[in-house]
Amino acid sequence: MVENFHLYATLAIIAGTIFLYALDRIPVESISLGAITLLLVLFGTFPFTPEGSETVTVDALLSGFASPALITVLALLIVGKGLFATDALEGVTNRIGRIYGGNPRLSIAIILVVAGVTSAFLNNTPVVVIFIPVLTSLAARFRLPAYQIFMPLSFITILGGMTTMIGSSTNLIAAGMAAKEGLEIGFFEITGMGMILAGIGYLYVLFVLPRILGSERSEQKSGPESSGTQFLGEIVLQPSSRFVGDSPRSGFFPNLAPMSLHAVIREGTVLLPPYDDDLALREGDRLQMTGARKSFMDMLAKGEISLAEPPDGTIPATETKVGPHYHLAEAVIAPGSLFEGRTVRFSGIQQRFDVTVFGVRRKSRMARAPLAQLRFEAGDTLLVGGNEDNIMSMRGNHDLLLLEHSAESVPPRDKALIASFLFAAIVIFSATGLSPMVVNSVAGALLMIVFGCLTFQQAARAFDRQIFLLVGASIAMATALEATGGAQLIAEGIVGLGGGASAPIILALLFVGVALLTNVLSNNAAAALFIPIALDMANRIGAPPEVFAAAVIYAANCSFATPIAYQTNLMVMGPGHYGFGDFLRAGLPLIGVITVAFSLLAPWYYGL
Repeated sequence: MVENFHLYATLAIIAGTIFLYALDRIPVESISLGAITLLLVLFGTFPFTPEGSETVTVDALLSGFASPALITVLALLIVGKGLFATDALEGVTNRIGRIYGGNPRLSIAIILVVAGVTSAFLNNTPVVVIFIPVLTSLAARFRLPAYQIFMPLSFITILGGMTTMIGSSTNLIAAGMAAKEGLEIGFFEITGMGMILAGIGYLYVLFVLPRILGSERSEQKSGPESSGTQFLGEIVLQPSSRFVGDSPRSGFFPNLAPMSLHAVIREGTVLLPPYDDDLALREGDRLQMTGARKSFMDMLAKGEISLAEPPDGTIPATETKVGPHYHLAEAVIAPGSLFEGRTVRFSGIQQRFDVTVFGVRRKSRMARAPLAQLRFEAGDTLLVGGNEDNIMSMRGNHDLLLLEHSAESVPPRDKALIASFLFAAIVIFSATGLSPMVVNSVAGALLMIVFGCLTFQQAARAFDRQIFLLVGASIAMATALEATGGAQLIAEGIVGLGGGASAPIILALLFVGVALLTNVLSNNAAAALFIPIALDMANRIGAPPEVFAAAVIYAANCSFATPIAYQTNLMVMGPGHYGFGDFLRAGLPLIGVITVAFSLLAPWYYGL
């Protein structure tokens, strides 16, 4: 008992950690930190030296925090944030929206299938890197729940990766281990059964998985609410504005949609609808319009609202430019506020906080008068813009209540081309193997900040401490499990369950064992561990060894039940706002579906 102390203690720590993860009542960060602490105490206080190997050191247990996979994931999250912050993918999402706007879920399904097919010929990770920003933009455009999109993306690329030898690093490692044992596996040797399993998995992912994810959870908000509420504001037409020269049709200006024109203020005269068809908008016109904050943000990003000449006619205290530091936010006039009853121009809000008031939202009807003459009432919500520091200086003010969660950066669209170029370079360099992905990702994240695509603050918000601690803990547990012989013990126990059963039954047990272990260890470790065992099993019962090797490859790719099973699962945790329990609830049934399909079809396909 004493000699197996480290083995039993490690198994107990891993079992307890997974149980607490699945319970989903304690923060993942706390559970991960607790698991790491227990392992450090166990192996630091009671040193363990495996037979024929070196002592398990504290450095080895903490090596996960310097893991290239972890650094890659975190850097790619920053790169994705840069793409989203600059609206670099707006053109792609607009085109998809025009083609499939009537059926947004069809467009998502088509993109997922394309991602799955692509992952058969590219490593899964860069494929997910490519499609996360696209799906993020589409989810925002179509107002689809993010948690029903991103886990399917990870799962469908994993399924696609099991169809060719280069589809996943796991396949290559398994083929290499098989070659050492004298078995050569061809490039398309796993494609036939792989396509059958992937096709069955696709049906589950596209039609069943969204229902499972939506059955027990509601959408978690990660940013300001996408509200359709309207603000009344004014813009001054700039010479470069696309609206200059626009003429009304049937008395109105349809090209201004989604904003609605209330009045045109020209040289102090207020012109009300309906308008004469010969009235053309011109430079310097003030347009009093209502629109959602997104509409005002789009116009700011396109340079159609001048910050040098705010709509209310005042001049800002300092020169301000739209960039990653420039934010829009909402603030409410408090009851009894000193700003109550004052006009927009003479309220002092803009000079005091160095911000610009772009619009006002009020429950009661507002008169058609210039925005500068509007008098504030208690409860009015203001749409204000300014540098992040100026916006945050409103915090704690009792006269103007800042809705801090509403602060959102205006996309610096002039940086969109740079962000797209950096992203494309990361994908090309990684896909072609010109340089390691971790190098490309870190360099890309740094250049996103250097070129002004996003700020350090935005990059810091993209950094996910949950993923950081989760990966560190999982690698520490895997290191301890392998060093103490726990992984080998589990593998031998699964093999022993077959006894003298027929080849199809032993093959099914092997598949189940590898599929479950790959979600605790890494899939690469599971494949490397089981290939020699599988080939030995095939030789003992006189079965074709390539069939058992293929079973290990397919099963090792079933990394669906935990976020630590594969790094694409980690990559979608943040965008989809998933917990550990979400992967268990959605991934275990998929493992079951693939296992049953393989167990029933493999004997027929391979002629066992």
